[in-house]
Parts: sequence; structure tokens; C-alpha cells
Amino acid sequence: MNKVIKMGAVVVAAGTGERMAGINKLFVPLGNRPLLAWSVDTCHGCSFITQIVLVLSDRDLIRGRKLKEERHWSKVTICRGGARRQDSVKEGLKRITNCGLVMIHDGARPFLTLDLIENGLQVARETGAAVAAVPVKDTIKLVADDRLIRETLQRDKLWAAQTPQIFSFDVITRAYENLPVEITDDGAAVERLGYEVRLYMGDYNNIKVTTPEDLSLARIIARRSI
Repeated sequence: MNKVIKMGAVVVAAGTGERMAGINKLFVPLGNRPLLAWSVDTCHGCSFITQIVLVLSDRDLIRGRKLKEERHWSKVTICRGGARRQDSVKEGLKRITNCGLVMIHDGARPFLTLDLIENGLQVARETGAAVAAVPVKDTIKLVADDRLIRETLQRDKLWAAQTPQIFSFDVITRAYENLPVEITDDGAAVERLGYEVRLYMGDYNNIKVTTPEDLSLARIIARRSI
């Protein structure tokens, strides 16, 4: 990567955590630091990332600002999120300046690595849209509302999307303008514009902490990572 690259990052962490049984997953200790700090630290240590926007809910703004001071996150700007994930992403994108590319990452995925960022950046430079993903290991059934199986999907063509997802700044901002439907994946917003989105190999350790069971697994992965 001999060409100078300026990339912004939006770390989305404004969810309500409804499935965490009252635990605020973002600030729960994970190894030697809060869960949220893992991914932001990685972004902060990436030389290609010049600006980080951390999007938080109202309840977490004060704790987020305190964490920023404690960990000396000079690249980080903190902003308030919206009602839905896509609203939070839009708020984050508004604060990205002078960057040709933008990376979007879920703050609830603590095990972001520099390799995941740099591999995605290589693909995004070629295509304008890159999504980390892993091949599914289970057989996936398509069912109706009554839970009767309608189709068994061909597993070798199924991938589970992760973050980071990296895009041309112009493309992703256009994708989020007046988005008429609710989505949970940034690549899906770009697909709606008719752009090609290319997958690249993610990491099975790059889990999203959504439930207490996920947190237990994350603690095991963290112990191996320290």
C-alpha cells in the first residue's frame, strides 16, 4: 500500500442491549479492559485510520467520554446515536471529514484485528465496497411463519456477514440517504444502489457479543488474546 490512504472509521455502539439481561456489554470487563475498548484501541492503532467516530446511546455518552480520556483516544470523536442502527451510522458518517474511504464496525465485536482492517482496505480500494464475512458451518433452513421448512439452502454459497465493512465515502453516504427500509447491514444499503459488494475472509473469532452466552465465549477468546 504505497499510496497515501485516508480512511475514517465509524464504530457503532448505540444499541440497547436488550438480550444482555441487564448487563451493559460495552463497558463490561473483558480481559484487561472494557469490551468497547478492544475494537476502538485497534482502530486507534491503525495508521490508515485518521479519524474515528464513536456512536453511543444517550445513557453511555458520559462513560464513553471518560473512557476516551482514560485511553488517550486522540483520533476519537463521540456522538449520539439514533433510534435504529442505520440512524446511528448516518450520524457517524456526518462527522467524517476529508476521507476517501470509511470503515464501519460494530462496537460489540471486540476482536477486530489490523489484518481484518488492512485486508478489507485492499478490497475496498479495488471495488469501493468490501464486507468481512465467513462461510457458514451449519446447514441453513428457510422456513415459513409456521416453522415448516420451505427450502434447504446450498451451504457452500452462504456466508455470514461481519464487520468491518469498508466503502468509498461517497458510495456509503449516498446509500444511507433517504433509505426507505430498515436494514442491519451496511453492505445491504450499498447493494440497494446497484453497486457490487465484494466479500473478503473474516475471522470466526470476530464474534458479536449480543447475549450472555456470547460474553462467556468472548472471555475465553480474550484470555487467548492477552
